[in-house]
Amino acid sequence: MSLDVSPQLLAEAENGAVREEDFMETVRTSLPYAYDLVGRLAAELRGGTAEFADNQTPPPSERERGQLLRALSSDAIRGGLERHFGVALAFQNCHRVAVFPPGARGGETHTRFTSARAQILNQSPEFRDC
Repeated sequence: MSLDVSPQLLAEAENGAVREEDFMETVRTSLPYAYDLVGRLAAELRGGTAEFADNQTPPPSERERGQLLRALSSDAIRGGLERHFGVALAFQNCHRVAVFPPGARGGETHTRFTSARAQILNQSPEFRDC
């Protein structure tokens, strides 16, 4: 299970639309490593002059790696993180998450980061079973 959904949020979903704030709070509490990592990268992007900010440090354990994979493999969670933090996310391998300004999606740097070439160049044996 990706998220620990409260009975209140489940009832809200069963009765119609879910408030974005409630969804993101569930993401924050269910997947704290992924949420905090995206938040840290978004702050780094806003505070710097680089075209993107990325993480190249492996998660401390498989638990955190699992959180990251669950967050980025779900369209709803990934989209919610992008809207919440005001970024465009890109992902390679087990932990290389990058944040770009939303307008950079499809631009030269974003396209280079998300290319097949970049994916191949970012391979190493320790990522094989992540």
